Amino acid sequence: MHTITRLSADAFHDSVKGLADLLVDAVRGGSSLGFLASFDQCAAVDWWRARQPAVADSSLAVWVAQGPDGISGTVSLALEGKPNGRHRAEVLKLIVHREARGQGLGRALLATAEQAAAEAGATLLMLDTETGSVADHLYGAAGWTRYGIVPGYAADPAGSLQDCSFYYKPLARQAC
Repeated sequence: MHTITRLSADAFHDSVKGLADLLVDAVRGGSSLGFLASFDQCAAVDWWRARQPAVADSSLAVWVAQGPDGISGTVSLALEGKPNGRHRAEVLKLIVHREARGQGLGRALLATAEQAAAEAGATLLMLDTETGSVADHLYGAAGWTRYGIVPGYAADPAGSLQDCSFYYKPLARQAC
């Protein structure tokens, strides 16, 4: 059983080590999240700490899934601050620990971010992921629309260039 919770700025600060552990696990497992295999715990802690100001000013929302062994998943939602883009948001860093995969946790985290985006007034969500990955299949199954594939877009943890799929999902306006 997992509990999904949005982190306040204070809770985020206290969760950085667990988030770093999760990120390192994903990169070591081959997930293309923007980091190479040499990525270590200290670099992961630094990366998450750099997100603290955005969490504090609410331009970045971060949720964690807590299981019996600590943080087993996360997803982030970046709200657009530009006046012409306040109707959209971007789903970032949907990560599920390798030992917690296959239990619907990724889908639950994604649904949490989608609901929060709609409640915040977003009517369009965006994201990108490695083409052919487990995440790529999840987004398609969750009703997202792939609008393009860019060949050789980013290196995977081993340093090999991989294609990237770009997705969007329109959201219904929330009733007042």
